[in-house]
Amino acid sequence: MHKLRAALERLKTSPFRARFHLSEQDKAYIDQKGLQVIRSHAAEFVAKRLAPAYPAKDGKQTPMRGHPVFVAQHACACCCRGCLEKWYQVPRGRALTEQEQRGIVNLLMAWILVEYQAEQRGKGASHSGS
Repeated sequence: MHKLRAALERLKTSPFRARFHLSEQDKAYIDQKGLQVIRSHAAEFVAKRLAPAYPAKDGKQTPMRGHPVFVAQHACACCCRGCLEKWYQVPRGRALTEQEQRGIVNLLMAWILVEYQAEQRGKGASHSGS
């Protein structure tokens, strides 16, 4: 967990990475599907789009929006093999291990949870004065 926190803090120092946030549509999707389904989507996206040694359309395989996991991938520098190499020293040209895939999914979900809970805290704060 310490590594996740450290990675999230480091990502906040990047003006590019720090500008990503879940949209209201993303949050509504999480409300509708639940975090376990979002986690399964994250695992599927990582396995298919990031884990191969040479992913199809590497560098362009992750849309900027359209799913909470896509936003998290950009926010966490887990959107392509180039970013994985730059931020986490995961070399290109070899498939990701199961452990690496789990670590990426855990990081994505930690970011999503922070974003999602910030929204929930905001809702609670607005009701506390009533």
